Amino acid sequence: MWAYESVFYQIYPLGFCGAPFENDGAAEHRILKVLDWIEHLEKLGVNAVYFCPVFESDTHGYNTRDFRRIDTRLGTNEDFRQVCRALHEHGIRVVLDGVFNHVGRGFWAFQDVLQNRERSPYLDWFHIDLGGNSCYNDGLWYEGWEGNYDLVKLNLRNEQVIGHILESVRQWVEQFGIDGLRLDVAYCLDRDFVRRLRAFCDGLKEEFFLVGEMLHGDYNQLMNDDMLHSVTNYECYKGLYSSFNSMNLFEINHSLLRQFGPENWCLYRGRHLLSFVDNHDVTRVASILQNPAHLPLIYALCFGMPGIPCVYYGSEWGAPGRKEEGDPSLRPCFDAPQWTDLTDRIAALARMKRAEPALNWGGFRSVVLTNRQCIFERRCDDECIWVAVNADDQSYWAQFSAPQGEAEDLLTGRRVALNGGAELPPYSAAFWKF
Repeated sequence: MWAYESVFYQIYPLGFCGAPFENDGAAEHRILKVLDWIEHLEKLGVNAVYFCPVFESDTHGYNTRDFRRIDTRLGTNEDFRQVCRALHEHGIRVVLDGVFNHVGRGFWAFQDVLQNRERSPYLDWFHIDLGGNSCYNDGLWYEGWEGNYDLVKLNLRNEQVIGHILESVRQWVEQFGIDGLRLDVAYCLDRDFVRRLRAFCDGLKEEFFLVGEMLHGDYNQLMNDDMLHSVTNYECYKGLYSSFNSMNLFEINHSLLRQFGPENWCLYRGRHLLSFVDNHDVTRVASILQNPAHLPLIYALCFGMPGIPCVYYGSEWGAPGRKEEGDPSLRPCFDAPQWTDLTDRIAALARMKRAEPALNWGGFRSVVLTNRQCIFERRCDDECIWVAVNADDQSYWAQFSAPQGEAEDLLTGRRVALNGGAELPPYSAAFWKF
């Protein structure tokens, strides 16, 4: 699967393009802005873009009006086809947000129900009680996603609903050539629907990638050979920033051992979860880390641990953004990409990640662990890489048993003598290849 050897870049298009929050119906060709960023994406070393919702919606994209039309605020289907074509020409795959659990109140079928009630052929597309009422005083009750009634929950047991979604996915592949889907709130989806979607996509396009949004619990409930290829690794997302802020690298190491360690009981050995340090729903990493010197180090861990790393637009140069300040703070419009020392480091990590089989396919073994330092091994067949991080402001002598002789530090290209140990400079990361 191509995704397992990829580095992803996440874009929230409505914010990225500076679209107004309310869908005013005014057509603009804003999505073409992505074309101006392709050179930046290539230089950064990513080879897949995950777009948050691009289809017609009421406001923020996740309240869909029409699965088959690009949001008017972003442009036309032809505009997006042009963007996807250009990305593919530069070797960059395209993954779209599949928001299939719910739609917006402006969704055409729900509007028909509001107008025609029991006479609507779409009544059973939703979970509706005509004898109740909603907070919008519709004269009927319907189920909203987690109590949010601007998000109308779809009936994923209805064959017409399933057929409409699958046919929409087919059109996205035929029109835009997309390579995969990220399933919004996958943990809420009907399990039989997810199986249907996987079987359909397997027959639609070779190596079509399905990744689902999962927060807690056992990810294997959805990530298996019959359902999703991957899920979002929220457990390690929290462990990454928390380990640095509390100066306790035992936390992230514990999660990685639990998920990918050498023991047979480990939960996700051989799986490829989507790894990230921030996204469109959480405080940006530059704003959540208490020590800015830890920024390059948290990315080193994210790219060095098992998984598929995903970089959120703007965070590669350290853009701030706090959840408590609202979505606009997390989903801004940047006039142009920036390039900093942090961007340089992430680009080096991306090139290394894509080139080294051990970082894509290798297992996980802890070698050295203290509160402020960690070294772990990624091994695949005859290739072995040790990822070393020192989060302290002081040098640290790491003592270990390692193959005698020299290793190459993949980040610097220098040869390093590893005879019983090695010195880790302050606030440093190294990738030693034996």
